[in-house]
Amino acid sequence: MKIVAIIPARFGSTRFPGKMLALLQNKPVIVHTYESVFNTGLFDEVIVACDDEAIYKAIQLAGGKVVMTSPTHLCGTDRIAEAAGNLDADIVVNIQGDEPFTQREPLEKLLAVFRNDVKAEIEIASLMQPLKLQEQIEDPNFVKVAIDLNGFALYFSRSVIPYNRNNIGAKYYEHIGVYAFRKSTLLKVTKLDPTPLEMAEQIECLRWLEYRIPLKMVITEYNRIEIDTPEDLAMANNMMNRPVKNNQL
Repeated sequence: MKIVAIIPARFGSTRFPGKMLALLQNKPVIVHTYESVFNTGLFDEVIVACDDEAIYKAIQLAGGKVVMTSPTHLCGTDRIAEAAGNLDADIVVNIQGDEPFTQREPLEKLLAVFRNDVKAEIEIASLMQPLKLQEQIEDPNFVKVAIDLNGFALYFSRSVIPYNRNNIGAKYYEHIGVYAFRKSTLLKVTKLDPTPLEMAEQIECLRWLEYRIPLKMVITEYNRIEIDTPEDLAMANNMMNRPVKNNQL
Protein backbone atom coordinates (compact mmCIF):
# COMPACT_ATOMS: atom_id res chain seq x y z
CA MET A 1 0.00 0.00 0.00
CA LYS A 2 1.60 3.25 -1.13
CA ILE A 3 0.84 6.20 1.13
CA VAL A 4 1.47 9.80 0.08
CA ALA A 5 1.10 12.96 2.17
CA ILE A 6 0.14 16.11 0.29
CA ILE A 7 0.30 19.48 2.03
CA PRO A 8 -1.90 22.13 0.38
CA ALA A 9 -0.38 25.59 0.66
CA ARG A 10 -1.97 28.72 -0.76
CA PHE A 11 -0.55 32.18 -0.38
CA GLY A 12 -3.85 33.92 0.32
CA SER A 13 -5.40 33.88 3.79
CA THR A 14 -8.20 36.08 5.12
CA ARG A 15 -6.80 36.41 8.63
CA PHE A 16 -3.08 36.16 7.84
CA PRO A 17 -2.11 36.75 4.20
CA GLY A 18 1.15 35.07 3.27
CA LYS A 19 1.26 33.02 6.47
CA MET A 20 2.92 30.06 4.74
CA LEU A 21 6.03 32.19 4.24
CA ALA A 22 5.94 33.83 7.67
CA LEU A 23 9.12 33.10 9.57
CA LEU A 24 9.03 30.70 12.48
CA GLN A 25 12.50 30.50 14.03
CA ASN A 26 13.98 31.99 10.82
CA LYS A 27 12.32 29.35 8.62
CA PRO A 28 9.01 29.65 6.72
CA VAL A 29 5.98 28.01 8.36
CA ILE A 30 5.40 25.78 5.32
CA VAL A 31 8.98 24.48 5.49
CA HIS A 32 8.51 23.56 9.16
CA THR A 33 5.31 21.73 8.27
CA TYR A 34 6.94 19.88 5.38
CA GLU A 35 9.86 18.80 7.55
CA SER A 36 7.60 17.71 10.43
CA VAL A 37 5.53 15.54 8.10
CA PHE A 38 8.59 14.13 6.32
CA ASN A 39 10.30 13.33 9.64
CA THR A 40 7.40 11.13 10.79
CA GLY A 41 8.75 8.50 8.40
CA LEU A 42 5.21 7.32 7.64
CA PHE A 43 4.97 8.28 3.99
CA ASP A 44 6.39 7.02 0.73
CA GLU A 45 6.28 10.61 -0.54
CA VAL A 46 5.61 14.02 0.96
CA ILE A 47 4.58 16.73 -1.48
CA VAL A 48 3.62 20.37 -1.08
CA ALA A 49 0.89 21.51 -3.48
CA CYS A 50 1.02 25.29 -3.78
CA ASP A 51 -0.27 28.19 -5.86
CA ASP A 52 2.59 30.62 -5.36
CA GLU A 53 6.09 30.86 -6.81
CA ALA A 54 7.66 31.97 -3.52
CA ILE A 55 6.23 28.96 -1.66
CA TYR A 56 7.43 26.74 -4.50
CA LYS A 57 10.97 28.09 -4.20
CA ALA A 58 11.00 27.86 -0.39
CA ILE A 59 10.24 24.13 -0.51
CA GLN A 60 12.74 23.56 -3.30
CA LEU A 61 15.45 25.32 -1.28
CA ALA A 62 14.61 23.07 1.66
CA GLY A 63 15.14 20.02 -0.55
CA GLY A 64 11.46 19.11 -0.59
CA LYS A 65 9.13 17.99 -3.34
CA VAL A 66 6.63 20.60 -4.51
CA VAL A 67 4.12 21.00 -7.34
CA MET A 68 2.35 24.08 -8.63
CA THR A 69 -1.45 23.87 -8.70
CA SER A 70 -4.25 26.11 -9.92
CA PRO A 71 -4.81 29.36 -7.98
CA THR A 72 -8.58 28.97 -8.43
CA HIS A 73 -9.10 26.07 -6.01
CA LEU A 74 -11.55 26.95 -3.24
CA CYS A 75 -10.38 24.31 -0.79
CA GLY A 76 -7.38 22.17 0.07
CA THR A 77 -9.14 18.97 -1.03
CA ASP A 78 -9.40 20.23 -4.60
CA ARG A 79 -5.75 21.27 -4.52
CA ILE A 80 -4.48 17.90 -3.30
CA ALA A 81 -6.69 16.09 -5.81
CA GLU A 82 -5.01 17.99 -8.64
CA ALA A 83 -1.60 17.07 -7.23
CA ALA A 84 -2.60 13.43 -6.73
CA GLY A 85 -4.14 12.95 -10.17
CA ASN A 86 -1.12 11.32 -11.80
CA LEU A 87 0.49 9.88 -8.67
CA ASP A 88 0.97 6.21 -8.02
CA ALA A 89 -0.74 6.11 -4.63
CA ASP A 90 -3.30 4.06 -2.73
CA ILE A 91 -3.84 6.43 0.21
CA VAL A 92 -3.54 10.22 0.08
CA VAL A 93 -3.30 12.15 3.35
CA ASN A 94 -4.19 15.84 3.46
CA ILE A 95 -2.18 17.70 6.12
CA GLN A 96 -2.70 21.45 6.40
CA GLY A 97 0.29 23.64 5.62
CA ASP A 98 -0.16 25.82 8.69
CA GLU A 99 0.57 23.04 11.21
CA PRO A 100 4.34 23.14 11.76
CA PHE A 101 4.19 20.91 14.84
CA THR A 102 2.64 17.88 13.13
CA GLN A 103 3.48 14.72 15.08
CA ARG A 104 3.80 11.06 14.18
CA GLU A 105 1.41 9.37 16.63
CA PRO A 106 -1.94 10.85 15.43
CA LEU A 107 -1.02 10.16 11.79
CA GLU A 108 0.02 6.63 12.68
CA LYS A 109 -3.42 6.02 14.22
CA LEU A 110 -5.09 7.47 11.15
CA LEU A 111 -3.19 5.22 8.76
CA ALA A 112 -3.87 2.15 10.91
CA VAL A 113 -7.52 2.44 9.85
CA PHE A 114 -6.55 1.50 6.30
CA ARG A 115 -3.93 -1.06 7.24
CA ASN A 116 -6.54 -2.90 9.32
CA ASP A 117 -9.27 -2.56 6.69
CA VAL A 118 -8.70 -5.92 5.00
CA LYS A 119 -11.84 -5.61 2.86
CA ALA A 120 -10.94 -2.07 1.73
CA GLU A 121 -14.33 -0.75 2.84
CA ILE A 122 -13.25 2.53 4.45
CA GLU A 123 -13.00 5.39 1.96
CA ILE A 124 -12.12 8.39 4.15
CA ALA A 125 -10.79 8.71 7.69
CA SER A 126 -10.15 11.75 9.84
CA LEU A 127 -9.08 12.72 13.35
CA MET A 128 -10.92 14.03 16.40
CA GLN A 129 -9.96 14.83 19.96
CA PRO A 130 -11.97 15.23 23.18
CA LEU A 131 -13.25 18.69 24.05
CA LYS A 132 -13.58 19.35 27.78
CA LEU A 133 -13.59 23.12 28.24
CA GLN A 134 -17.09 24.58 28.00
CA GLU A 135 -15.88 27.70 26.22
CA GLN A 136 -14.37 25.53 23.49
CA ILE A 137 -17.49 23.39 23.23
CA GLU A 138 -19.54 26.55 22.67
CA ASP A 139 -17.02 28.23 20.35
CA PRO A 140 -18.14 28.05 16.67
CA ASN A 141 -14.47 28.05 15.61
CA PHE A 142 -14.21 24.56 17.12
CA VAL A 143 -15.96 22.20 14.74
CA LYS A 144 -17.66 19.44 16.69
CA VAL A 145 -18.40 15.93 15.43
CA ALA A 146 -21.00 13.42 16.62
CA ILE A 147 -20.20 9.77 15.92
CA ASP A 148 -22.09 6.48 15.80
CA LEU A 149 -21.31 3.37 17.85
CA ASN A 150 -18.73 2.25 15.28
CA GLY A 151 -16.87 5.56 15.21
CA PHE A 152 -18.28 6.88 11.94
CA ALA A 153 -19.28 10.53 11.68
CA LEU A 154 -22.98 11.29 11.97
CA TYR A 155 -22.72 15.07 11.72
CA PHE A 156 -20.29 17.98 11.98
CA SER A 157 -21.33 21.35 13.36
CA ARG A 158 -20.12 24.65 14.69
CA SER A 159 -22.99 24.43 17.16
CA VAL A 160 -22.90 22.39 20.35
CA ILE A 161 -23.55 18.76 19.44
CA PRO A 162 -24.86 16.75 21.09
CA TYR A 163 -27.21 19.01 23.05
CA ASN A 164 -26.91 17.69 26.60
CA ARG A 165 -30.54 18.16 27.60
CA ASN A 166 -30.51 16.02 30.75
CA ASN A 167 -26.90 16.66 31.75
CA ILE A 168 -25.96 12.99 31.49
CA GLY A 169 -22.27 13.41 30.74
CA ALA A 170 -22.30 13.72 26.97
CA LYS A 171 -18.94 13.48 25.19
CA TYR A 172 -17.77 16.23 22.86
CA TYR A 173 -15.16 15.88 20.16
CA GLU A 174 -13.35 18.47 18.09
CA HIS A 175 -12.85 17.57 14.47
CA ILE A 176 -9.22 17.83 13.37
CA GLY A 177 -8.98 18.70 9.67
CA VAL A 178 -6.51 15.98 8.71
CA TYR A 179 -7.97 13.54 6.17
CA ALA A 180 -6.82 10.27 4.68
CA PHE A 181 -8.50 9.22 1.42
CA ARG A 182 -8.35 6.26 -0.84
CA LYS A 183 -7.11 7.93 -4.01
CA SER A 184 -10.17 6.92 -6.00
CA THR A 185 -12.44 8.47 -3.37
CA LEU A 186 -10.42 11.69 -3.29
CA LEU A 187 -10.85 12.11 -7.03
CA LYS A 188 -14.56 11.31 -6.69
CA VAL A 189 -15.43 13.80 -3.92
CA THR A 190 -13.93 16.74 -5.76
CA LYS A 191 -16.46 16.22 -8.53
CA LEU A 192 -19.45 16.45 -6.19
CA ASP A 193 -21.55 19.61 -6.15
CA PRO A 194 -21.74 21.64 -2.91
CA THR A 195 -24.58 20.64 -0.59
CA PRO A 196 -27.04 22.57 1.62
CA LEU A 197 -25.63 21.55 5.00
CA GLU A 198 -22.08 22.16 3.85
CA MET A 199 -22.97 25.68 2.71
CA ALA A 200 -24.94 26.44 5.87
CA GLU A 201 -22.19 25.34 8.28
CA GLN A 202 -19.24 26.10 6.00
CA ILE A 203 -17.81 22.66 6.77
CA GLU A 204 -16.56 20.86 3.68
CA CYS A 205 -16.82 17.28 4.92
CA LEU A 206 -20.58 17.61 5.39
CA ARG A 207 -20.77 17.34 1.60
CA TRP A 208 -19.41 13.82 1.80
CA LEU A 209 -21.92 12.80 4.44
CA GLU A 210 -24.75 14.30 2.42
CA TYR A 211 -23.68 12.11 -0.47
CA ARG A 212 -23.60 9.12 1.91
CA ILE A 213 -19.84 8.60 1.84
CA PRO A 214 -18.90 7.14 5.27
CA LEU A 215 -16.21 8.98 7.23
CA LYS A 216 -14.35 7.00 9.88
CA MET A 217 -13.22 9.07 12.87
CA VAL A 218 -10.10 8.30 14.87
CA ILE A 219 -9.71 9.59 18.42
CA THR A 220 -6.37 11.06 19.39
CA GLU A 221 -4.72 13.81 21.39
CA TYR A 222 -3.71 16.40 18.83
CA ASN A 223 -2.12 19.20 20.82
CA ARG A 224 -0.96 21.69 18.25
CA ILE A 225 -0.69 25.33 17.28
CA GLU A 226 -2.20 26.18 13.92
CA ILE A 227 -0.76 29.35 12.42
CA ASP A 228 -4.01 31.16 11.60
CA THR A 229 -3.08 34.64 12.84
CA PRO A 230 0.02 36.71 13.62
CA GLU A 231 -0.75 36.06 17.29
CA ASP A 232 -0.52 32.30 16.67
CA LEU A 233 2.87 32.84 15.04
CA ALA A 234 4.10 34.81 18.03
CA MET A 235 2.88 32.04 20.36
CA ALA A 236 4.65 29.41 18.28
CA ASN A 237 7.91 31.38 18.30
CA ASN A 238 7.66 31.83 22.07
CA MET A 239 7.07 28.11 22.52
CA MET A 240 10.11 27.22 20.41
CA ASN A 241 12.23 29.69 22.35
CA ARG A 242 11.45 28.00 25.66
CA PRO A 243 14.11 25.67 27.10
CA VAL A 244 13.53 21.97 26.42
CA LYS A 245 12.51 19.98 29.50
CA ASN A 246 12.00 16.23 29.61
CA ASN A 247 12.30 16.05 25.82
CA GLN A 248 9.30 18.35 25.40
CA LEU A 249 9.09 21.88 24.03
